[in-house]
Order: sequence, then C-alpha cells, then structure tokens
Amino acid sequence: GGLGRVSGAPSALVLPRAAATASGAGPGIEKMRNFGISAHIDSGKTTLTERVLFYTGRIKEIHEVRGKDGVGAKMDSMELEREKGITIASAATFCSWNSDGQEHHMNLIDTPGHVDFTIEVERALRVLDGAVMICCGVGGVQSQTLTVDRQMKRYGVPRIVFVNKLDRYGADPFHILGQVRKKLGLTVQPIQLPIGEEDNFVGTCNIITQKAVYYEGDSGMTRRIDEIPPELKEKVEQMRADLLETLADVDDEFAEVYLESDEVAEEAIHAAIRRSTLALKFCPMFMGSAYKNKGVQDLLDAICRYLPSPVDKVNKALNAEDESEEVTLSHEANKPFVGYAFKIQDHPQAGQVTYMRIYQGKLSKGDSVTNMMNGKRLSVKRLVRMHSNEVKDVASATAGDIVALAGVECDSGATFTDGKSKVTCSSMFVPDAVMSLSVSAGREDQARFQKALRRFQREDPTFRVEVKQDTNETIISGMGELHLDIYCERMRREYKVESLHTGEPKVNYRETITQKVGYDYLHKRQTGGRGQYGKVIGYFAPVEDEDREDNQDGILFESKLTGQEIPPNYVPSIEKGFRTATSKGLLSGNPLIHTKVVLEDGMAHEVDSSAEAFQAAAQGAFDNFYHEASPVVLEPIMHVEVTFPQEFQSQTMQTLNGREGSIQSTSAVSGDTSLVEAIVPLRRMFGYSSELRSVTQGQGEFSMEFKTYEQMPAVKQEELVTEYRKRLHQERSG
Repeated sequence: GGLGRVSGAPSALVLPRAAATASGAGPGIEKMRNFGISAHIDSGKTTLTERVLFYTGRIKEIHEVRGKDGVGAKMDSMELEREKGITIASAATFCSWNSDGQEHHMNLIDTPGHVDFTIEVERALRVLDGAVMICCGVGGVQSQTLTVDRQMKRYGVPRIVFVNKLDRYGADPFHILGQVRKKLGLTVQPIQLPIGEEDNFVGTCNIITQKAVYYEGDSGMTRRIDEIPPELKEKVEQMRADLLETLADVDDEFAEVYLESDEVAEEAIHAAIRRSTLALKFCPMFMGSAYKNKGVQDLLDAICRYLPSPVDKVNKALNAEDESEEVTLSHEANKPFVGYAFKIQDHPQAGQVTYMRIYQGKLSKGDSVTNMMNGKRLSVKRLVRMHSNEVKDVASATAGDIVALAGVECDSGATFTDGKSKVTCSSMFVPDAVMSLSVSAGREDQARFQKALRRFQREDPTFRVEVKQDTNETIISGMGELHLDIYCERMRREYKVESLHTGEPKVNYRETITQKVGYDYLHKRQTGGRGQYGKVIGYFAPVEDEDREDNQDGILFESKLTGQEIPPNYVPSIEKGFRTATSKGLLSGNPLIHTKVVLEDGMAHEVDSSAEAFQAAAQGAFDNFYHEASPVVLEPIMHVEVTFPQEFQSQTMQTLNGREGSIQSTSAVSGDTSLVEAIVPLRRMFGYSSELRSVTQGQGEFSMEFKTYEQMPAVKQEELVTEYRKRLHQERSG
C-alpha cells in the first residue's frame, strides 16, 4: 500500500531491489550513495566531513578546520577558505563504507555553508540523491538552516538530521528537535539518545536496537555495544514508542504490521524509516559530536540504510528541441550517455576539472561526447575521481556515479550526451544579482585580471561581469558583499592581481510602472535615399503578483496583432527594441521588471519600413510614454537574520531600526542566544558586519538573503534620480 501513495511525490519512486537489478542497473548502483552535508556556518560541517573521510579510510590523520597544526581540513581546498574558516568550493569526494556487512560507495558533495554562495548549494542539491542536514546542538536552527531547508524542499531531497556539538556547554538536543519541528515543519524523530551531557557526553543509546554505543580507542574508531544505563531505560522505551507511532502515521505498510503485532522486527522499522524518508514524509534524527569523534559511524550507517541510491530517484531531463517536454532518464548502463557538469574548478595537478553526475548510460576514457550548450564534440581524455585535492584515474563510470573530467573546457551547468540524445538537464534557476562593484587593475596585471574574470563567470552563473560601454569601466555583480569580496580576494591571491582596485559597492536597483498606459508612436525619418517608417500601438501594464514568478528579470512582451498592419517578421525587432529600451529605465538608468509590454497594432510602409525602423519605434514609444505610467524605482529588500547573546538585545535592535529595518520576529534560540528576523533595504546593509561586531563584542552573527524588490521611499528615490540626472548631464557635456 505504501508504494502506491509515494509515486506522486516529485522524486520518490522506489523500485524494489530485485527489479532494479533485473533491469540491468547492476548490483552496484543500489549500494551507491550520492549525498551532501549542508548546514549553518560554524555548525561543524567541515569537521564532520573530515571525520567521515577519516573513518572511511581516506584520510590518515584528522585536522581541525581552524587547526592548531596549520594544515586545515581536507575538503576546503582553497587557501582562502582555510583563512576564513568557511567552506566555499563544492568538491566531490569518493569514499566507501561497510554497513550491515555490505560495502557501499559514497560520493560526498561538499556544499558551501554561506548564504552568499547559494548557487553552489543549489547545484550540489541538483546532483545529490540525499543529504545530511547538520544542526548545532547549541545554536540550533539558524538563518542558514532555514535557507538550506527551503532549497532541499525545492529540489525534493530526502534527508537525515544530525545534531552536532553535543559536547559543548549549553547543548540541548531536545530543544533543537522542537525547533526543527516548529521552524522547519518537518516530521522528525530521534533514533538516538545521548548518554551524558556536555563534557560528560560519552555515547548514545540506539532507540531501535535498545542498546548503548560507546566510542572508544584512538579517535573513537571502536564502537563498543553495551546495555543501556538503567536510568535511561524508561526514556528510551518512551522514545521508541513515539518513533513507531510516528512511522505508522506516515507509512501505510508499517501501520499494518504495527497494528497487528505486539513486537515489531528491527528490519521492519529500518524499512519503514527508509520508505518514509525517501517519500519526504519523515526525517530520522541522529546525534553526536564530530569534534569529539562520537556518533559519526552511526551516521554513516544511517546514510547507507536510509538515504536513496541513484535508482530510488527518478531523474528528468528536458527535450533539447522542445523544452516544455520532459524526458525520464534511465539508470541502465547500456542506454545512451547523459551527464550534467555541475561544478568546474582549477586543479593544481589536473588543470581544469569538470565534476559530472552521470544520469544515464556509461562514460569511458576515450569516448567523445557532445556539449548540449554549444553543440561542440569533445573527447574524454582523462576520467578521474577526486578525493578532496588528490586525483585518482578511472577507466569508466556508469549512471548514478559522480566523476570528474580533466582538461575539458566547458561552463558549469552544461549537459553532455553521446550526441544522439537530444536532451538537456534543465537550466538551473539563477537568482538576480543584487550588488555591483567597479573593479580595475594596472596594465601589468591586465592579462591575469581578465583571465580571472572569465574563469569566475564560468564557475559561477551568479557572478556577472559587464563592461560599461560609455566609461569602459568593468562592473562585477553578485549576491552580496561577501560574495564579491571573496572573488576580489581570489584575484589577488590565486591570480596575483596585486594592482586590483575596487570601487564602492553599489546596490542593483530596478524600475517598474504602477499604472497601465497606452502608447501610439510613429517613428518616421525622411532623409535623402531610403527613409525609415514604423508605427507601434499598444500598452504598458504592471505585472500582477501571481505572474511575477515567471518574470524575475526584464519584461513580459506579448504580441496581440490581429491584422497584417505590421508584417510578422518585424515583431522580433519590435520586441528587441522594447527589451533594449526597458533595460535602462528613464528614472535611474536601471532595468525594468514586473512590467508587461503588449503590442496591439501599428503600421508599416512597404518601402521605408525595416527592422531598424521598428526597433527605433519601440524605443521611441518607451521614451515618450514611460513617464505617463507613473514609474517608480524598486530596491532589493533583504531578509536578515541576526543571532547574538541576549544581553545585547536592545543594542542589536537599534542597529536594525537605525537601518530602516522592520523587525519581523524575535525569539530565544537557546539559553542566552537570541535570534531576530528583520526586513532591511540592501542599501542600508553596507558595513553591517563591523557595526554588529562592535555592539555585540564580536559575538553577533548575521546572514541575509534577497527577499523581494520594493518601492523606494520617495525621498530616497528623489536623491537617486537627481544623482542619475546629474551624471547624465556630466556625460553629455563631457
């Protein structure tokens, strides 16, 4: 009964084991796990990753992220990350783990933990089958956790929750459990109960087996199984009863077993957790301390038991010739090859490395494949598996696996096929850049400066580069101050652009109209020889809220021409004219959004009309009628979350109020830590991190994410418009 209900979920079709093998997927693929670890910054993700690699035998000794030994953790392969102690690059690492007597192959995708790098997170979530979401045992559900949660829901990623740092003062796993239920709305039950608190945290009780597990020996390598301490027996029994009841609620198949018998087999419990986790109806919660080497092996077992293998997910692609048509990809090795390049990196030994998830068929060294982005064929000269920064060659890889191609030129986000399959793994949702910065470099560094900019754009679609035609200035834009800082820092450090100069960061404003207005414009020019003639009639209108989802950038253009007054071949030129015109609003020179441009009628001249004339007519219609539509300037509004010690509550609130923030909620996160959520205009967020540090004695943290565009206060808009006019005047009188 359980399966029937599940198949409607976005990515949760579960094949019975035997069927999967019979269909030619081979016995290997069900034992494969592609998973990521994502979390709030500082909840211990890099340490956990490090431990996973240690226990699976890939790393000989353990290094801390901000280590005393100066080595730094294994996965953070960029120097900069070592310094800032945050993870930026999303590298894929291969390792294996023996669970329930069977070897499992794992590809661990490292996802960045900072909100300014969400595109990396989204890419990683695209290629994962499952994820481990870490919550800090002290800090709990923080702003980043909410962001990650939204992204996981968007991509339908089954997950396990791991409460980390239980050795820390103030750690309270049950408070965190309540937060995960309330703030993230997930159905969660713990599978473990910690033995001892804070410094005395020594092991865990397994709720399913009703046994205690202690982590002993060098680096916690040995798990000793023992009886549960008598004082915890009752608690474990109660938790087990709660777990079974919850599973019966979310899984029909288990409900039948549960209602009919007094004693439920452990196997049936594992199977129910797996089914309901894959169906996105349940999340098992595990507990431990990666730093103190406790609970990591149990988490590895849980990944093998409860997270999906590649055959448990249905992967869809789009027909490259008609993007509205979905195609289901097969996990079979003998089907035509389809792969998705989700990340590119420069590697010291291997040159450019392209990380690729194989969705269908098989890829071998020496094959030639087609890049669906540009139709180019290329030959796979070298196929490798990455272990953080070490490279191991492989001869071939099949559907479900993640490998890297060395020395292949392509952008991240490209789909590769055997050339016969005309499919593309849908283009990813790329958010609008909200902040810009002018950058320049001295003559001696120009070549390296240009190389770095080209490189970053290929790595990261949210990093944009534009050269202003009138001033020849290079403008970079991205998702926030930190995002752009990191790239400037990488230019100096990786590319040795020592003369790099950066201007003041600027907010990316937008314009829109607030009233519907008709336009009727004739572009006519009679000079010697052929004239120009084009007349356009129609209207401009604001886009309604419900249609805005499809209209993140630019305008919606619609042609409602009925007669033959304008030959249809001129319509694309009219659209192009409007798109060019609306890319530079007349109030502040910023692009329009949330605006619909409708073409209803017009006139052509059989001799003087041309594509150029109609393009000019569209520009003229915009220039002449825009102001009648009551245009306004929109500014990016950020969702800001600040955590800080409670004693600094009033000072912190003042910092937000002083920046035109409107407080949405305040809550106690744990013990003496408070969380404030506020909506603040991005233009007021510059330099916030240093102000927050100074009022909280360095203990406050914040993260922000773009929320929406809103109309600017009239006074601020006036200042912006005046400044723009002044600039135009100077340029014209030059």
